[in-house]
Amino acid sequence: MKNAYMQQVRALIAGGSDLLLVETIFDSLNAKAALVAIREVFDQDGLTASNKELPVMISAAVGRGGETLISAQTTEAFWNAVQHVKPLSVGLNCSLGPDLMYPFLDELATKADVAISCYPNAGLPNPLSETGFDLGPQDMARYLGDFARAGLINIAGGCCGNTPEHIAAIAKALEGQPPRQLTRQIERAA
Repeated sequence: MKNAYMQQVRALIAGGSDLLLVETIFDSLNAKAALVAIREVFDQDGLTASNKELPVMISAAVGRGGETLISAQTTEAFWNAVQHVKPLSVGLNCSLGPDLMYPFLDELATKADVAISCYPNAGLPNPLSETGFDLGPQDMARYLGDFARAGLINIAGGCCGNTPEHIAAIAKALEGQPPRQLTRQIERAA
């Protein structure tokens, strides 16, 4: 698995990627394999922050109890398992929808000293709804606006079930909202 991730990392770098996103992590061992692969590519290929070492973002999917879906780590345990990478951001995506995500996002924002991302599903899947998910654009805007007003997020968006209308509503709801304050400075890649 690590070797497959290494091939993907090299292809993304060769293709001109600006950052590497390890996302929808449902198992911390898979995340670790991807993160080790990224580090090994940077080291083996002689990459440094000044000549192509890309920022890394990490985002996990969680279940109803806030645990990662296969390894059943709590949100805090997941952060503890990946923080050594010093990612640009860590966050939650996909999963349950924003209505059930708040306490886990709050826990992550309390523990992590990097930017927090959040891009949830538009609720749970529902084959009877127009988009296949329960929440409409205004619902998503309300929830992510609440996250921003609570000072929980730096990066926002939508995952499964979000349409361009959902993203536009989220963007409008977040307009003028201050980002979450970080407890340490984020080092930006040149």
